[in-house]
Amino acid sequence: MTFFAKTLGTVAALALSAGAALADPALIYDLGGKFDKSFNEAAFNGAEKFVADTGGSYRDIEIQSEAQREQALRRFAENGFNPIVTTGFAIASIMGEVAKDYPDTKFVNVDGWLPEVPENVLLINFQEHQGSYLVGMMAAMASESGKVGFIGGMDIPLIRHFGCGYAQGAKAVNPDIEIIANMTGTTPTAWNDPVKGSELANAQISQGADVIYAAAGGTGVGVLQTAADEGILSIGVDSNQNHLHPGKVLTSMLKRVDVAVYEAMKAGEGLETGKFMTLGLAEDGVGYALDDNNAPLVSDDMKMAVDAARQQIIDGGLNVVAYYDNDSCPVLDF
Repeated sequence: MTFFAKTLGTVAALALSAGAALADPALIYDLGGKFDKSFNEAAFNGAEKFVADTGGSYRDIEIQSEAQREQALRRFAENGFNPIVTTGFAIASIMGEVAKDYPDTKFVNVDGWLPEVPENVLLINFQEHQGSYLVGMMAAMASESGKVGFIGGMDIPLIRHFGCGYAQGAKAVNPDIEIIANMTGTTPTAWNDPVKGSELANAQISQGADVIYAAAGGTGVGVLQTAADEGILSIGVDSNQNHLHPGKVLTSMLKRVDVAVYEAMKAGEGLETGKFMTLGLAEDGVGYALDDNNAPLVSDDMKMAVDAARQQIIDGGLNVVAYYDNDSCPVLDF
């Protein structure tokens, strides 16, 4: 059991032992769709695990436009769903305002930020740069060309945060490595454009990249497909995407959105709110995926080096610089 699971699991146990009458939770996905095979699908998997383990139920909605965010929040709150779990940074500010109108409802957001957190809101963030550092090391160790790629979704600080950690990990292995970085776009459609992802992957391959990390939601599906078709390696994100192209996906940078959603739903109305929760390597909030689909690609030396770096980061001996620290990256110009 992870640190995160223990923390929220304790809250859930207290609520149940007190005989609390728990309402059904609700889940609002970010733009890009429930089955994006990445961020949103991780949230869905967490909700489905909640149903399987508890026998409970939940309601969800796939919004089709930004205007639907507030509508969905108010509809669920007015119909008594509790807690209401949301994914993606874009809904956080709207949620913060809506939450004030429903003080008896608990609201959760994964990935967002607010200058002040209302008493009935929990914000869950991740140390994406730490997990990205590890897969950056793996990319550099696997690369034969000395050139690796990074394809982000919407060009926002969060995705630059992924890319910055990745570049630091790659440079730690090979200081001379070249990182080719592209963003898919500047609007939310950048999360669900696999055709553009494929085009960017082809462009990076033509420049010599032989490993590409896709931090782009549903757009990344096109990146991984093109990498497999062209005979190079890719790196998935958020969910374990190794199975999409067995033997072609070097690893996936795991961001445990599924655990965040599961534990929030399980805690129910007893969820502790009014704060930020940040999850990194120490809390098993991020990591890298190793399974039968990619085991032949990950050598013992690679695993040993990455696991050693992981422990150094947890112990504080290795500092991975966050893009957020000064809106720049020490080893990569976007």
